[in-house]
Amino acid sequence: MPARPQLIRPDDDAIAAAMSRALTALALVIVALGDGEHTVNLVAERTDDTVVRGQADLSIGTDPVRLTVLDETDYAVLRTLLVFALEGSTVRGAVLIATTAAEPHPRACGWTIRGGWLHPMDTAQLQQALTPCPGAPAVRREVYRAPALPHITDTEEESRHS
Repeated sequence: MPARPQLIRPDDDAIAAAMSRALTALALVIVALGDGEHTVNLVAERTDDTVVRGQADLSIGTDPVRLTVLDETDYAVLRTLLVFALEGSTVRGAVLIATTAAEPHPRACGWTIRGGWLHPMDTAQLQQALTPCPGAPAVRREVYRAPALPHITDTEEESRHS
């Protein structure tokens, strides 16, 4: 008997639908964050009792429109984790937290991932998620409620790409 539950691979159609939602969700998050320097973290608890994490640093501008990804590999890992979190069959729970460089303190907002989409975290949940472990260095962040992202269904996404 294995020490941990085994992950069961989702089918290709489920992965493709989640990939489409992940790309849409990332685009909506980027627009919601707006101009500035942002760090986006995703933490997921998998069904095999492991915790996985991805982080990407982004620089966003709107005049002119630009998105700079500081490390393509980090961004690819984050995007892949988001796909599996949105697909849901191998993930128990996940959160996506964005921290924006701002004066006098960085600002943070976050979304929980459930039901195949991102839902704004309330500020109390977010503050708890941002509390460092004892003995770890603490960065004071101003927390705010993340904007609700319009939920585009898989059928709407498929028809847009057909």
